[in-house]
Amino acid sequence: MPIRIKRVYEPPEGTDGRRILVDRLWPRGMSKAVAAIDFWAKDTAPSHELRRWYGHVLEKWPEFKRRYFAELDTNGEGVAQLRREMGRRTVTLLFGSKEMRLNNAQALKEYLESH
Repeated sequence: MPIRIKRVYEPPEGTDGRRILVDRLWPRGMSKAVAAIDFWAKDTAPSHELRRWYGHVLEKWPEFKRRYFAELDTNGEGVAQLRREMGRRTVTLLFGSKEMRLNNAQALKEYLESH
């Protein structure tokens, strides 16, 4: 099953497959209709504490991923629910950050593909 990532503010496309929001907070200024979210995986998003600690400081990226993966490792039910929602089809993990490369969706994709 292919996993794509995309900013939630980009328009939905037919190739997105199942659209899953992976942020703990709803995207600012985005209505549910426009977002076209199939599932909101807020239980597998980074904790508020981790998100605040990271603050998109690029030097913290490796440690952010290590801590986030540790959170995911202790959240078996949340990860299992996300996998059930993903199924065996194309999935697009949606995120709100302006940082396109080093964000929680990218980290979550890496985690899902390696576990």
